[in-house]
Amino acid sequence: MEGLTIGRQLSWLDAQAVPAIQPAAGPRSSIGELMAEGAREPSTRREDLERFYRAFARLEQRLGGFATLGEDEGRIPREAKGVYFFFDPAEPRSDSGSGPRVVRVGTLGVSARSKSTLRQRLSNHRGARGSGGGNHRGSVFRKLVGRALIEREGLASPHWGNGSRANRTVRASELALEQRVSDYLRELPYLWLRIDDESGPQSARARIKRQSIALLSNWERSPIDAPSEHWLGLNSDKERVRRSGLWNSNHVEEEYEAGFLDEFEAWVERTG
Repeated sequence: MEGLTIGRQLSWLDAQAVPAIQPAAGPRSSIGELMAEGAREPSTRREDLERFYRAFARLEQRLGGFATLGEDEGRIPREAKGVYFFFDPAEPRSDSGSGPRVVRVGTLGVSARSKSTLRQRLSNHRGARGSGGGNHRGSVFRKLVGRALIEREGLASPHWGNGSRANRTVRASELALEQRVSDYLRELPYLWLRIDDESGPQSARARIKRQSIALLSNWERSPIDAPSEHWLGLNSDKERVRRSGLWNSNHVEEEYEAGFLDEFEAWVERTG
C-alpha cells in the first residue's frame, strides 16, 4: 500500500476482507459487488488512468469513432441514457499515454423520475444550430467556458451566469459570447457510455460520472496529465476547475474506489 492515500488504502483493505463470489452477468450494480469478486493488487493512479484510457480506445471502436457537437446527435438512440466524456485535441496526455485527455465528464439528470436523454443534454451544450448562440443558463458546461473566456479576454458580460432565466435584452447582449462558447465546444470530440438505468442519485450513471471525475482529477494530488499552460480552464473563476484540470466542480476532491474500472469496462462492452 506504499504511496497510496488513506482512502485508497482503506478501499484495498476492505476488498481483502470480502470473500470471492462468482461474477454476475453484465455490469454489476454496486462497487461492493465488484470488490467481492476478488481483490487485485493495489495499483497506482497512473496505472489506473492508463487502463481507463485503454477502455476508451475500446469504446471508440464500438461507437465507430468520436462525435462532436457540430454533428447531428442522431448517432445516439433517441431515448438513450448514459455518461459522456469530452476530450480536448489541444490537450495531449503527458503521463498516461498518447492522445487527448478527458476535460469534462457529464450525465443527464439523475434526480428521481428524470426523463432527460443523452441527446437532449448534448444539444443543451451544443447551442442553437442557426444563430450559433445558446443558453448557458441551461448548461453548466457552457457557463463555465463562457466565464473563462470573460476572465481571459476581459470581456464585459455582467449578467453571465446570473439566475436561471434572462429577458430578451440580456440574452441579446450575451449572444456574441454564447456564439464563442458554441464555437469552442463544437471542436471538442466526445464519447458516450450507454447506461439505461433508472434515474436517481444512486444510479449507475451517477456513480460512473462521480468515479470518473475522481480518477481524472488532479485536485490536491501530484498532477498526472496536467493541463497545458494554454488550456482555457486555467482562466476559470472556479478553483476546482483550475486545480482539477477538468471542466467539472463536483466530485473533484473525492477518491475513486476499488472496482470502479471493472464496472466501467463492463459498461463499455454493453455500449454500441
